[in-house]
Amino acid sequence: MILTAQQITAAYKKGDIMISPFADEQIQAATYDLRIGEQGITTTTKKKINIKETGYISLEPGDFCLIITLEEVGLGPQYAARFGLRSKYARKGIIATTGPQIDPGYRGRLIIGLTNLSPKAVSLPYKDDLLSVEFHRLEEATIKPYSGPYQGKMELGTEEIETITESQGMALSEMLTTMRSLSSNVGALSADVKAMKWMFGIGMGIMAIGIAIIAILVEFRH
Repeated sequence: MILTAQQITAAYKKGDIMISPFADEQIQAATYDLRIGEQGITTTTKKKINIKETGYISLEPGDFCLIITLEEVGLGPQYAARFGLRSKYARKGIIATTGPQIDPGYRGRLIIGLTNLSPKAVSLPYKDDLLSVEFHRLEEATIKPYSGPYQGKMELGTEEIETITESQGMALSEMLTTMRSLSSNVGALSADVKAMKWMFGIGMGIMAIGIAIIAILVEFRH
């Protein structure tokens, strides 16, 4: 069963669902919107960014980033959740590559992977709505609540940072930059070839005129 707005509030007040900080304005018809938190890292910068200080994090074309949510989420053993990217970012060419399920028993902030598939840079402001979360009440409480490596995650750790900073090969953003550079070079080369063809044509024309003049002079002498 998917919880409605009033059921999300009731489950929060009862302690079955934990959201911190909780804000009534983040509740929608049957979802709760999680916001962009303080930390992020992109394949372009290759370093952890304090989004609270900078005000935003920018995803260049082809960029992949990891962002942590502002809110900490906790689920009781009889609740699960599913999340998706807010449509305003999907329409800008951003896709989420993480999730989409939050298991019963999980507690912590969410670390979200995002990729910019658009040809333009996209800015993600601090505290802006990022994810819409559906909360599901299970028929019975699970006997195997989540206890994996992300339990209690509150910030980007060494593992997440190394995933980007020590990755081998060329990132998509770097590939796009390289391809644009190659395209520019090819364009310049094409222009040079056209100029050479034009000069060659003029040269051939001048040569033809010269040959014609010589032929006339020879004929005149005879």
